[in-house]
Amino acid sequence: MVSRRGLFGFAGLALAAGPALAATQAKPDVSGLKSLTTNVQPISKAERAARIEKAQRLMAERGISALLLEPGSSMTYFTGVRWNRSERTTAAVIPARGAVVIVTPAFEEPSVRESLAVDGEVRPWNEHESPFERIAQALADRGAASRTVAVEATTRFFIVEGVRAAAPGVTVTSGDPIVRGCRMIKSPAELALMQAASDVTLAALRYVHPRVKPGMTAGEIGAMMNAATAALGAKPDFALVLLNDASAYPHGSEKPQVVREGGVILMDCGADVHGYQSDISRTWVYGAPSAKQRKVWDTVKRGQEIALDTARLGTPCGAVDDAVRAYYEKEGWGPGYKLPGLSHRTGHGIGMDGHEPSFFVHGDTTPLAPGMCFSDEPGIYIPGEFGVRMEDCLYMTETGPKLFSAFAKSIDDPI
Repeated sequence: MVSRRGLFGFAGLALAAGPALAATQAKPDVSGLKSLTTNVQPISKAERAARIEKAQRLMAERGISALLLEPGSSMTYFTGVRWNRSERTTAAVIPARGAVVIVTPAFEEPSVRESLAVDGEVRPWNEHESPFERIAQALADRGAASRTVAVEATTRFFIVEGVRAAAPGVTVTSGDPIVRGCRMIKSPAELALMQAASDVTLAALRYVHPRVKPGMTAGEIGAMMNAATAALGAKPDFALVLLNDASAYPHGSEKPQVVREGGVILMDCGADVHGYQSDISRTWVYGAPSAKQRKVWDTVKRGQEIALDTARLGTPCGAVDDAVRAYYEKEGWGPGYKLPGLSHRTGHGIGMDGHEPSFFVHGDTTPLAPGMCFSDEPGIYIPGEFGVRMEDCLYMTETGPKLFSAFAKSIDDPI
């Protein structure tokens, strides 16, 4: 399985990718929680076939003869194959015409076949053989050996160069118009999985919130969040926990922190349901918030509301960020990305990956369209003091944006 979130390694953080962080802690008791995903259905074979058909139409429109992918979310999206990247090449060739071909090490062939969810061939290569020759032959068999081949953006350089050497007639171009043309617009089945993941994350946050006590570490809180997420029927993807002045840094600091009276607790958490992600952030204060903490919290929430109000069909993605930043500047934060203020984009696309194109960031001209999904996560960060971030995800419909999770009500009712 491909891990989509790495461990930051900071003492102030607790992430699902770092089980060793909680290895010495008592296992949280979440026995009272029940799965919320029992009736959730994974992506069907028919839907994956429709994705390939759409990719083939887009290739034909652009004069592209094949799309080359290596393991990652895009390979899973189109073929169902879930695999790790290594020095041993596994790759998928999706031709403009014909069936998919998966090239993989011979000893891995049974495992790769097990997750292949579309009709296609698996062509193995032995350790003394070249995988690139197998890929070149697949291109030739599909009529693409002397034409333009699109390559998915995260494909590693050595694979691209190996294919070029083995198939010198191939011209390589970016696969973004094909991959993004399919993945940016979510289907009803994808939206249902993302809704389920959001439901789990919000329920887990509701479970954790009243159980946070003075003296608890970020690791202890993160372990409780991950345990609750698993008990509720999802795979924990990440549980970022920032305490006190560490909350002023969007991804934490190395300074150890514990929960204390009057301290900020910022949690940014996500879950995976059949390969689809959630991403929700909540911020509150243990005990009574100060007037400044309350004011900043209210300002951040208003930013979330402005982002939602601005996200209308046809609006450039960057306009959402611009609207939020303009409001914050009127309130005395920034200007621009300067601190204290909002130092990161207002939101990101989301789906199978926690961060996908397009983005709520200044300059992104992508027009909003039905089926696109984003986080809405403005924050305000005051170095040396605290930070506040709230995050909920939305999807675009024919009538405008809809939320997967409702905004937090107040700093006193923050989940």
